[in-house]
Amino acid sequence: MSQTDPSVLDEIIKAYDIRGTTPHQFNEEVAFALGVGFATFTQASTVLVARDMRATGESLAHAFSEGVMSCGLDIMHLGLASTDLLYFAAGRLNAPGAMFTASHNPAEYNGIKFCLSGARPVGTDTGLAEIKEIARAVMTGHAPRNAITPGSASSQDLLPAFADHVVSFVDTDALRPMRVVADTANGMGGLIVPVVFERLPMMEIEVMYPELDGSFPNHPADPIQTANQKDLMARVTAGGFDIGLAFDGDADRVFVVDELGKGISGSTTTAMLAAAMLRTNPGATILHNIICSRAVPEIIREHGGVPVRTKVGHSNVKQVMAETGAVFGGEHSAHYYFLDNFRADSGIIAAMLVLAEISRSGQPLSVVRQPFERYEASGEINTSVNDTTEVIGRIAKSYSSLPQDTLDGLTVDGGDWWFNLRPSNTEPLLRLNLEAPTRDMCDERVAEVLALITA
Repeated sequence: MSQTDPSVLDEIIKAYDIRGTTPHQFNEEVAFALGVGFATFTQASTVLVARDMRATGESLAHAFSEGVMSCGLDIMHLGLASTDLLYFAAGRLNAPGAMFTASHNPAEYNGIKFCLSGARPVGTDTGLAEIKEIARAVMTGHAPRNAITPGSASSQDLLPAFADHVVSFVDTDALRPMRVVADTANGMGGLIVPVVFERLPMMEIEVMYPELDGSFPNHPADPIQTANQKDLMARVTAGGFDIGLAFDGDADRVFVVDELGKGISGSTTTAMLAAAMLRTNPGATILHNIICSRAVPEIIREHGGVPVRTKVGHSNVKQVMAETGAVFGGEHSAHYYFLDNFRADSGIIAAMLVLAEISRSGQPLSVVRQPFERYEASGEINTSVNDTTEVIGRIAKSYSSLPQDTLDGLTVDGGDWWFNLRPSNTEPLLRLNLEAPTRDMCDERVAEVLALITA
């Protein structure tokens, strides 16, 4: 029987990953049980294991690996890695993988992002629910019987191959010399960015906070919060750089800052990359999640593509990519997905393609971005509520005269303005995203909707 309450599994297993505080919610005992669960679910011959720079990562990954090997499966340790490197490995080696990371969360958190062979996603409906129940059985003393012959462990360094893969997305001969500064926030970008840029001699690269340090001594590794981009913005302008790149903790996301020190939203980058993808893939399907700017589907159509809306979250986007054959997908949160990257998201591949777009245009990024920015956005506004379902129902009734859909939360179309209201997967929060033609109208409509939420 477990010394940790098995109900902790219900707290840490989210819609498409695992995330919890260590050691109270997520510890070696839980990691071992999840290793048994993942091994039993995948029935693979080998499981790939990688980790980010968090202090608890090594012991948790070890315990998980022991659980996997107790079921007779082998482990291949990839060591310190970004999440997109793990996805690349799962695609290249056609093996399932477990990435130990809590992404942008504070230092006391850790977690796991799972994928199947070929980097296929694992979410609640595609394996996480089964893995949880097997892990619960392990923690309540009903574990599957150990294999007669346990698995063995090996290791492999795939960073050079990953860097080659990343650079293959651009024509290096067409890149013009640029000065690039990357804020890796003491996260895994500090490992991968220098190795990728070694392959781009025409680029001058400076890395801020490159030391791998899971205590995040400089600022949180959460670049969607503008406050965490301030150091980068200041460095771009002070140093005369052409572009700034802000990576999150596990480096699967990137936000971009132009040469004037002004941040670019994930929606704008999605639209820019969609246009680029459609030049080489005419008529292709491009995905965008429901909180992306309305400019994104407009630009996809203008460039001859087929836009498809998806729910928020990597497992949802990857599933729809597989169903539609989409060549690219983007999320407002700065996850960018590529068909030629096993449908997986990668911050560093997106960064390469932005550099290619600047090179192609011959213009500074502050000019390149302009055609893709058409509306004013609220940003994500979170409100604590007691009953998310009741509040969403009340808001839907208040706007019953306007077109609505419930693909992911509630989306209301006000004609020249719109909003999406969806519940958090993990907290009693409602997340509001609203867009309008002008800043005044945006602010006015936000105040209107927030008043209804808190009424």
